[in-house]
Order: sequence, then structure tokens, then C-alpha cells
Amino acid sequence: MRQQLSAALAAAITATLPAMPARAQTPAANTAPAPERVKDVPSVTAVDPAAIKPGQILFTDHRDNPSAPENGLIPYLDWQKARPAEAAALAPYPGYKEPDYTVTVNGVTKPRHETLKVYVAEGRFVVPRPPEAIDLQAFANLAFVQKMDPAIKHRAIAAADVTPNKDPAAAFAKRPDRPWCEGEGACIESRYDLEGKLPLGVKLANKLEDGSAKKIAEFVSFQSELRVLGPDQGVSLKALTKIDTTVTGGLEQTIFWVNQILRFGKFLAVFQPMPNDPTKTVVTTYMALAIKGDVLDRKAEYARVPVLKNLLPAQVLMGNSSFNTGNSISAGLPVYARNRIAAFADALTKR
Repeated sequence: MRQQLSAALAAAITATLPAMPARAQTPAANTAPAPERVKDVPSVTAVDPAAIKPGQILFTDHRDNPSAPENGLIPYLDWQKARPAEAAALAPYPGYKEPDYTVTVNGVTKPRHETLKVYVAEGRFVVPRPPEAIDLQAFANLAFVQKMDPAIKHRAIAAADVTPNKDPAAAFAKRPDRPWCEGEGACIESRYDLEGKLPLGVKLANKLEDGSAKKIAEFVSFQSELRVLGPDQGVSLKALTKIDTTVTGGLEQTIFWVNQILRFGKFLAVFQPMPNDPTKTVVTTYMALAIKGDVLDRKAEYARVPVLKNLLPAQVLMGNSSFNTGNSISAGLPVYARNRIAAFADALTKR
């Protein structure tokens, strides 16, 4: 029972994660950008970029029934088949596969294959400046990331401090081609303290599990690599955005290590001249988050505990729980994704 409650609650809590539109049912969670500005569409690639109004953001997270618990989540292997260009661009690195590693329970070591489910949000907006007037290097640093969401605290770390680079137990999260954070860009460690009633749920679960050596954290910490992408990656990114102009560059933040439940995440922004109007730039943004599949399978064991029944992982993840609050990670993925994309759009417009 101890392990079940721990896994279930941790899953529910960390399913609210990030390093980007279901609407949380609490009033506070509905502080996402106004509907007139963020327009929900079935597909941003199906809309002519010239039809995007000044200041408007097109948004989709592939949900046709937001109230359904797992609507908007897709198994990783299905994602690769259904949206191959998207999966190739938003995976942590080329050729990424679901993790295989060993676990030790009661002194017995066994191999384990971990299945993942992915949430993807996509946005598109127009900047009234040509691509050559946008300095992407100005956004690939710690100071810029700190402005995106004040609720998340960040600090710079060295490549030698990156967990998958140094910990043999995290070998499944290493890049096969190079160490994480090698070269230009920023290497960042981030921390988000859970808000609202979520810390209370953690305290209760830890009290119920009194005597356990491993407690559920009241915060989410993650490591990420932030870097600028050059035009040399334009062919694959052009296939992703489906805009027939040259890709002038991109900005990519890859979350490769998280303290609880989430396996990886990525924020990607692709820059291209507006078709037939090179004085404007079309920016297509993506936020992908991969959750361990067994997180969403934990239901019955804590649904029987009255105070925990509203912490069903999928509900918290998609912003449909009474525990959701605010406009950051604790609001749920859809609200957080909307706000991150809107914050990025604002930053580009103002600079």
C-alpha cells in the first residue's frame, strides 16, 4: 500500500509538469491568455499564416474532448507513427527510444522497459519583423528563461554537473552522440515548488507512509539544455511546420532529466519568413512532455482515500482537478503550455 500511494500521488503531482488547452476547473487556473488572443484550432498548419491577426496566437494540443482524462496524450510509439516529423523534432535526440534499465526490488534486480505517453502543444504567431532582425542568441541564455515563468527558479550548471553525464544509474538518459550541454548555449537546472493544495497532498501521503526511506518531493526539479538551431536543420523543420519558406533558425530547450515521473520535455520555436511577405516572420512553437505510462495506470489504490481522490494523475495533468491552481505548472499542462507560448510571443514582439 505504501508503494502504491507513493507512486500514485507522485504521478499525479508531477503529471502537472513542464522546462509548454485544457482549462483547469478552478477560477485561478483560468488566468490563461484571453480567447480572443489565443485561438484554438484543430491544426495550426492548416491555417494560412497570412490569416493570423496581429498579436494573435493559433493553438492546438490535439484534443477533441478536453474533459476526457487522457485526451491529448498519445503513446510514444503511436506518436512516431502518426506524426513522424513532429516526433523526430521533439524527441530528446535522433533515434530516441523508450528507456530500458534495471530496477532492484527486495534485493532482486530485474530489467524494465518503460512506456511513455506524450503531450504536445503547438502554437503559431507572426512577428512584424523580418527573420534577420531577430537575434536568436539573445534568447539562448539563463536570463531569458528566468523571465518566462517567475514561479520557476533557475540556475546555470556546468556539463560536469549534468546527472546523465555523470551518474551510471542515469545512463539511459545520456545522449549517444555527445554529452548534454556540450558546446554553445545554456545548461540550466530548474526548480518549481508546487502551489495551492498540492503540497498538502504530498504531506498527507508522506505521513501515511511514515517510515518510508523515500519521501515524495514538494517540488519538481529538472535539467535542460537551451541552444540555437541553425539553418542547416531547415529541411527537417520545414517538413514539420509545412511552410514553404526557408527556415532561418530555431530555439530549442530540451529537458533531459527530472526528479519525478516526467522522462523528457522539449520547447521548440522555428522561424521562417512569411510567404509572400519577407518583412514578417512566422514563428511556429512546440511544447512536448513525455510522462511514464505507469503513472496514468495508478487509479484505484488512492481513489479510495477521500483526500486523494481528486489527484487522479490524468485529471491533474490535464488541468481538470480541484487541486489545479494558478497559471504555472500547478495549473496543469494545457494552461502552462498556453502561458509559456504566449510569454515567448510577447518577448519576441517587445525585443
